[in-house]
Parts: sequence; structure tokens; C-alpha cells
Amino acid sequence: MKKDLPENIVEDVSIAIVLERESPGEKVWHVYLINEKMTPIKNVMVSSKGYGVKDGKDVKTSILRHFIGDIDSGDYARIEAIDEQVFGLTNEYWLSYYVNGTIYDKKYIFLPESIIDENLTKIPVLNKPGVLIGGNN
Repeated sequence: MKKDLPENIVEDVSIAIVLERESPGEKVWHVYLINEKMTPIKNVMVSSKGYGVKDGKDVKTSILRHFIGDIDSGDYARIEAIDEQVFGLTNEYWLSYYVNGTIYDKKYIFLPESIIDENLTKIPVLNKPGVLIGGNN
């Protein structure tokens, strides 16, 4: 039964939406997974989707699934590029990975309009501006 399963809590793994570069005509954004653990994470899988209301209509993006593989301690991996047009939607990332043969998973949600200039901070390891959701909160 579900109550008998161990509660595997995700800590020290973050997802960040990062401003890669900016020119007068465009901004280029990417989504990254950051492993802040002291151990590698293995067989990393991330699914992503967006949903919400835009121009008075319900909108859903396609669900994308990304097999990342292994990420060393203190390292990061790019998940996908992301278009500014979906920043007005809820952007959801479902992460699964293994540590020492035990599976962990967590849902990270970037709320609509949370990816704005006022919320940008310097993202650890990448040293670029972005919005970060940490795995220990």
C-alpha cells in the first residue's frame, strides 16, 4: 500500500529557467537541472508541460520527456529551450532520478508570470540570471 512506501524526499536538486543571452531583438532562455548533492544522480528523467489560460482560452502545451542520464555532484544539465510566450502559463517539470538504487521524484512548478526581470537572481554553478526552484523546499 502507498502508506508502506518510504518517503524519498528530494533535496539539493534544483531546476532553473535561465536567461542565456540577450540582444535588442530577443532573449534566449533555457531550463537547467542543477545537482547540488554530494553524490551523482543517475538515470535522470524530466517531463515538462505548460498549461493555463491565455487570451481567455484554456491552453496546454505538448508534454515533452527528456532522458538526461547521469549528473555528477555539483554539476548541471540543460533540459530544454523555453520560449517567453509560455511564461504566462504554469510550467511544470516532473523530475525522476536514482541515488544508490533508490528512486526519487518531485514536481517543480513555475507559476504564471513568475519568470520576470524582478525575480531574476544569479543561478549557482551557471553564473547567469534566472529563476530557481530548489529541491529542498
